[in-house]
Amino acid sequence: MQFIQVPVQNDKVTHPINAPEEVTKIFRKACYDCHSNETKFNWFDKVAPVSWQVDHEVKKARSRFNFSTFDTLSATDQQVRLWEMVNMVLAGKMPLNSYATLHPEAKLTPHDVEVLKNYVVSISPTKYHDRSQIKSAEEEQKVLVDRSTASKNIPVAPNGVRFIPDYKNWEVISTTSRFDNHTMRVIYGNKVTVNAIRSGRIKPFPDGAAIVKVVYNIIEEKNGEVYPGAFNNIQIMIKDEKRFPESKGWGFGKFNGTDLKPYGKTAAFNATCYNCHKIADETGYVFSIPLENKDLK
Repeated sequence: MQFIQVPVQNDKVTHPINAPEEVTKIFRKACYDCHSNETKFNWFDKVAPVSWQVDHEVKKARSRFNFSTFDTLSATDQQVRLWEMVNMVLAGKMPLNSYATLHPEAKLTPHDVEVLKNYVVSISPTKYHDRSQIKSAEEEQKVLVDRSTASKNIPVAPNGVRFIPDYKNWEVISTTSRFDNHTMRVIYGNKVTVNAIRSGRIKPFPDGAAIVKVVYNIIEEKNGEVYPGAFNNIQIMIKDEKRFPESKGWGFGKFNGTDLKPYGKTAAFNATCYNCHKIADETGYVFSIPLENKDLK
């Protein structure tokens, strides 16, 4: 058995991230060992069984995003990945504690975090609108409600998750905004979900829990007021351990536009959704759990 080996190979750097030096410097110290083709190994990284774990973690990290090929992504995909990075940092998920323990220089300071936040906001500037668009958005919302209520052919995602017209009668459990892509969300939960949150039984959520997130484009005015604009999409999570064992029991669905077109070509998209939700393992793989459970009726 070979006990000394290089854990993973470094390919060429072909399309590195194009960002200000202050930003790339932070990424280099905290992220590049796993998320680039410039991984630097310490002697203990090359000794089995540590080398096996390093190989696994680096390959997994590069599959999520790779700073050495980052500029091959579209501008929109880059924004999404960058906000994902910032959110993982804010959630305390990155850098990994196991990595930061052995590499204390990789830990981010409050100033580092602020630099990253300011950068991702700067590449997604606000677009201001006038009040006529609010009226247009309200009319579009009425069309959506009428269509989803009257629909006889319920849309179904490729993994079998069905659109749930009755979500409008559920309780609102949270509202959130994402200023990277200028959207706001209203999040509904069925009775199983609400009872689980209220009682603290969310690790795991029980079978039968269902969550619906309605996403609107944001209308922002120069005076600082923010309104829900055009309907964007509806995202659904249902808990069924038997149907979705590989994603901790969660099945995901996304339905775009007022015609509620199912997202994804094959059932494999479920894994993509789950990969993003992995960072929310402390809240049952669900984002935006209300901070005060007692607020739920």
